Amino acid sequence: MDTFLFLIVGLVVGVVIGFLIGGRKKTAVDGSSDLSTALNQSQIALSGAQATAKAYADQIAQLQSQIRENQENQAKENKLVTELAPVKENLRQMQEAVGKMQQERTEQVTQLNEAIRQSLESDQQLRKQTESLANALGSNQVRGLWGEAQLRKLVELAGLLKHADFDEQATITTGRADMIINLPGGKTLAIDSKVPFNSYQEASKISQIADGAEKLRREQLLKEHAKAVRGHIDDLAKRSYWTSLNASPDFVIAFIPSEGLLSAAMDADPAILEYAFGKNVALASPVSLFSVLKTINFIWRQNVDENQVRKMLEIGRELYERVNVVAGLADALGRSIKSTVGNYNKFVASFESRMLVSARKLNDLDDSSLSVAEIESPSVVDDAPKQITAAELPQLETTNATTRPSDEETPEK
Repeated sequence: MDTFLFLIVGLVVGVVIGFLIGGRKKTAVDGSSDLSTALNQSQIALSGAQATAKAYADQIAQLQSQIRENQENQAKENKLVTELAPVKENLRQMQEAVGKMQQERTEQVTQLNEAIRQSLESDQQLRKQTESLANALGSNQVRGLWGEAQLRKLVELAGLLKHADFDEQATITTGRADMIINLPGGKTLAIDSKVPFNSYQEASKISQIADGAEKLRREQLLKEHAKAVRGHIDDLAKRSYWTSLNASPDFVIAFIPSEGLLSAAMDADPAILEYAFGKNVALASPVSLFSVLKTINFIWRQNVDENQVRKMLEIGRELYERVNVVAGLADALGRSIKSTVGNYNKFVASFESRMLVSARKLNDLDDSSLSVAEIESPSVVDDAPKQITAAELPQLETTNATTRPSDEETPEK
């Protein structure tokens, strides 16, 4: 920019100098009369040139200022762009994440809609099945079979075995119990299934937040339900199953196969548990009865483990006695073998010292006639059977010491 300014000034000065030179040439031709006029014109031209140069200089300075300002703005913009680059990248990543989230949300909404549809279908099927079950449970016979089936399933889940740990439909002198649980030590426990349902079913059709006549109707039905439970308690108390069972606790378990049935009766009649205990009847829901049955199963397993340990000890004692007998037989066999070895060695000694000597003499008389090779002496058995020296069998050592034959006997000459 400074070079451009110098060029402008130089151009203006060149114009002025050229004008002066031209004026001088014209003065020389026209004479001195026009010299002053030329000088004035030159000054005027110089003044105009200076003014023009000054104006150009001001414009150049203004342009330089604008250029510097533009450069500063450009630098600021570049710096801003540099600083905003991470933000731009973050925005790009955020945009991708948002796009991915929108896609996942769309998929989740689709899955949720499908799950809601399936849930509605399941609810509809469950409602139909519930209505069918409610209609079926309207019969006393069906309710009884359902309660017995629930009781059987519960004892099987607790790990008890049929005909070993429990018996179904056991007939005793005071009636027929739905189930008799066998306890360790020959003891028993009676369980009877009861399903009070009619009043409870009618009460369940009325909303719990109902008011007015509906609320009173629901409370009345629940009271009737509790009264029905009390009726079952009285019936079981009259039967007194424990009086006809062998070593049974003096109570019977009344199994109600629904938590709702029992809790509704207890809400309507808070004193019903105390009433049942006074009649020697224990009310049990599936949860409480399962705990009792699991405890019985644990006791059975503990009892079986103790019996097995006791039986193992008996078998171990018997095995130890039999090992003792076998060890005695083995010792006797060893002594017999040792006696046999001694007899064999006596035979070898006699054979060498008597029979073989005579045979050799006979062979020496006429070797050509007998043509018998030299007879080799049989080997003597040096090894003897090992003695049983176990600390658990001390009596064998004494027997060996008293009945042991001499290891060396003088061969017969």
